[in-house]
Parts: sequence; structure tokens; C-alpha cells
Amino acid sequence: MNTKYEPGLRVGEYVLEERIGRGSFGEVWRARHHVWENDRVAVKLPTEPEYVRYLQREGMVVHGLRHANIVGVKGFDPYAEVPYLVMELVEGPSLREVIDQHPKGLALPIAMEVLRGVLNAVAVSHDQNVIHRDLKPGNILLDLKDAPLERVTAPQVKVSDFGFGGAHADTLRSIAQSASLAREDKLVGTLAYMAPELRDGRATADAGSDLYSIGVILFELLTGERPAGAELPSTLSASVPPRLDDVFRRLYARHDRRYESAQAVLADLDAHAAPDRFRPPPPPRSRQRPQCPQCGATVRGDDNFCTTCRYALTNVRLCGTCGATPAPEDVFCDQCGIRLPA
Repeated sequence: MNTKYEPGLRVGEYVLEERIGRGSFGEVWRARHHVWENDRVAVKLPTEPEYVRYLQREGMVVHGLRHANIVGVKGFDPYAEVPYLVMELVEGPSLREVIDQHPKGLALPIAMEVLRGVLNAVAVSHDQNVIHRDLKPGNILLDLKDAPLERVTAPQVKVSDFGFGGAHADTLRSIAQSASLAREDKLVGTLAYMAPELRDGRATADAGSDLYSIGVILFELLTGERPAGAELPSTLSASVPPRLDDVFRRLYARHDRRYESAQAVLADLDAHAAPDRFRPPPPPRSRQRPQCPQCGATVRGDDNFCTTCRYALTNVRLCGTCGATPAPEDVFCDQCGIRLPA
């Protein structure tokens, strides 16, 4: 297997242009279609033999995950001389880069948009029985193109790297623990986001283990740091509201105390975001009394006629015989006694 990739190399239908990412076992290249030059994609390529099976697994798993918050698959050949996976090209930074540029944490509105995007992606994958297993800021991309970070919305958040989704916990743990500390985006960093029951081998991955990882990511979004001990986000940032401390507690918790699903987290966020029921009272109505449109005299709000010029202020019901003004509910005129039309 050729592990040295260079610009101009043809991989399937695409020609490599520039390496845009590198991990412990693979690389990501921006590439163009060999005919349609404006068709740009991201191509994942293995650099280590052991990564090929994860690349194959990712291609199989992500193909069925169709959602705006999940990086989509455009091509896949696990049996080519150089196995490859073609993905949509996300024109923006990884969340890892963004957090590194904001060591005190992101502004609350930005953090909430990112969190919702990640939760939406995970909710879809869990509905299809796919556990990500490697959620971390490096695997979350922001499709900003040229827009500023302040304008990011939840649909622009893209979760990638589902390659470990079906792997057994022992496999990922052994790979992570043996990874070289000198490698970029080292897998050892993955352990910081891994649920404790997976780190010590007591359980296999499930929806709860992904939610634990999201708890660590939430803490970083709000503070710029990973959690330690019993710290809450508000411990490091006084601007964090108590409601988000509560959400963090139920994510970064023992398995049996975590949220039961990503949808439950979203429901909590929606409930907290609902308008406060203790709204300020409406402004008082004007005390100015209405005026007759014909003569300008002041009238009462419940008058049918102007008491000055007898102008009809409302569409008044009249008796067709005597001209009296019966009430809307009257069946007979109380002046002449004739039966009124319905």
C-alpha cells in the first residue's frame, strides 16, 4: 500500500490537490473531479495497514446516515489498490481549531448552536443504532466558508469520523494507548473524551458513552478547557448560566445517571430556551376617550350613537318597523313588539 501521497495523484475519479488533515493512521486531502474541475471533495486515505479496516467500516456505516449535521459520503472503494473514502468537502475549521483560538471558551450563543448541531447528528446516528465512539472537537467541523464564527448556525455543524463506530472498546483502547505521542491528532487525546466505563473495559459503547463525550465537549465550548474532578462550567466562567451546569452534570456523569438520549438533551435545551413566563406587563392603554368621526364630540367606548349628533358609531341593529335599537339577542322589538328577523 502506497502511504506517500502527493498532489496530482489520481484516486478513483478524483485528483489530489492539497492535504488538509492528518491523523495517526490516515490523511485527508482536498481533491477535484478529474473531469468536472469545480467539483471539490475531501478524500480519506490510509497511511497505516491497520487503518484500512476502519476506513472500510466508516464507508459502510456513514453511507446510511443522511443528515445535514453528518459529513456525507460521495464515493467509496475499500478494495482499490489505494482504499479511499470520498466525503463532502466542508469549507471551514474543525471545532478543535476554534476552541484553541478561544482559550476562555466561546460566546454562549455560538456554543449553543454548535452543541445543537452535534446533538442532532448523534440523535440521527443513534436512531440507526450507530454509535460514534470517537466524538471530540477534532471530529466536528464548522461549514463556515467565508462567514464569521459569530454567524454559525446548527445546520453548519458537521460530525465526521464514524470509523470507530462498530469497533469493540478493547480495540480502540489498545490502539489509543499504544499510539505515538509524537503523532499529530494523536489517539491518546481520544481517551480524554472516552466514557470511564469504556476506558477501563467494564462495558461496550452505547448511546450513553457518546453523551459522555458530548459533556466533555460542552465543558470545552463554555470554558476552553476540559473538565477536571467535580468542576462545573460556571466554576471557570461566571457567565455560564446554572441551567447549563445542570445539563453538563447529566452528561458528564456515571452511566446510570446520564441523559437517556440526545433527544432528551435537546428537549432540555428547548425548555430552558422557552420565553420566560414572567413577562413584564403590557403598557397601559391610552386614557384618551374616543371621538365621534362626524362631529368630533367625545363618546363612550360602549356607545352605539353619538349623543351630540346621533351618528351611528357601530353597525347598530334597527327595528324595521319603528326604528328602535333592540339588543343583538332580542327576538322581539321592545318598543313595538314586532318579531325581529334573525
